Amino acid sequence: MKPRQLTMMGLGSAIGAGLFLGSGAGIQAAGPAVLISYLVAGTLIILVMWALGEMAAANPNSGAFSVYAQKAMGKTAGATVGWLWWLQLVVVIAAEALGAAALLFTVWPVIPVWALSLIFMALFTAVNLAGVKNFGEFEFWFAILKVAAILLFLGIGAALLLGWLPDVPSPGLSNFTSNFAPAGLGGIATALFVVIFAFGGTEIVSVAAAETENPQHSVAQAIRTVVWRILVFYIGSVFVIAAVLPSTSAALKSPFAGVLDAARIPGAGAAITLVAVVALLSALNANLYGASRMVYSLAERGEAPRFLSRLNTARVPVLAVSVSVAFGFLAAVLELLFPDQILPALFQLVGSTCLVVWGSALVSQLILRRRADRDGTRLPLRMKGFPGLTIFGLALLALIFAVGFSSPESSKQLFSTLALVAGIAAACWIGARVTRNRAAARQSE
Repeated sequence: MKPRQLTMMGLGSAIGAGLFLGSGAGIQAAGPAVLISYLVAGTLIILVMWALGEMAAANPNSGAFSVYAQKAMGKTAGATVGWLWWLQLVVVIAAEALGAAALLFTVWPVIPVWALSLIFMALFTAVNLAGVKNFGEFEFWFAILKVAAILLFLGIGAALLLGWLPDVPSPGLSNFTSNFAPAGLGGIATALFVVIFAFGGTEIVSVAAAETENPQHSVAQAIRTVVWRILVFYIGSVFVIAAVLPSTSAALKSPFAGVLDAARIPGAGAAITLVAVVALLSALNANLYGASRMVYSLAERGEAPRFLSRLNTARVPVLAVSVSVAFGFLAAVLELLFPDQILPALFQLVGSTCLVVWGSALVSQLILRRRADRDGTRLPLRMKGFPGLTIFGLALLALIFAVGFSSPESSKQLFSTLALVAGIAAACWIGARVTRNRAAARQSE
């Protein structure tokens, strides 16, 4: 993969279902106060990406944070993080295929949602089987389109709020001044987990570093985009949406189209919906790449069945790609059986799983950086403000968990995530014990 492709993947990897669909759900939950949720989650992911950048530059590996957790905390921790992230992406892939299909159906109601979802899954399975070079170029142009569309949206939104559009009254900031937090702290807590889902996928850059030319330089370049990407794309877009559309608006189901319809720009709503479809498919493409490389890395390290590490002539882990798309195809069939019920259920399954992965990255960096400093190991990229910023990130993570447990809605998701983590950890520990016992028995024989 070329450095320019990794940089654009860093810009566009998280611009998907979370932003184009989840931003509306966040505003419905918290009103304009959703900006607080975005600022908190945005600060956390910036710190996580700085930590991951340091580790990825020193050790580019397809297992990324799973490998770093293993080096820092042992094999069970590494395997648990790897499997948790893989399961999270498998669900996200299915959600993005269904989300893209549902959006496309609103402007082109010809092929049913379940069939469109199957087509998208088949198409991007083929793209990922074609080799990392083709995948990188595909993602490069997808990311450029997404970035250009959001910048255009921000320009139109600013003109609408400033009253520069002819014959279109400006809504001003009345949504902020009249009812900033209609659901109080509970709404902000609920929205926080929707927002965290939106930022999920940013960490794929650390996975892709292993297949990028000059990874040390490429990772540093991609990490530098994180701060302004979050400020411009996420905070900017959500500010415009929250200012234009009240939290009770039905248009929040497709928030970007709702803003452009309010601006009375002919055809703009349909156009941005098509861009959102492209954005979702781009994120699906990147997440499928990340999921297949993670399970491939687990297989290489003996934490998954060995056959998943087999490569074809294009050096693509074919079976790892295949198991990573299976749930997406199943979700399309379930959509046929239970229309309009599968996508909301999928959104509920992920969100807080990101927090566990990000927390493991911060803890791993804290341990590995101190180990490197103690041993005098030179690091090609060093996170500034260490250890203060890493500890601040962990404190912020603890605060998010505390706020989450205070809300009945988000506490259910947190408890289910912790139960899932405990189950995966137990399975990984038992699997490691069985493997060691078998190896010892063979050696004694």
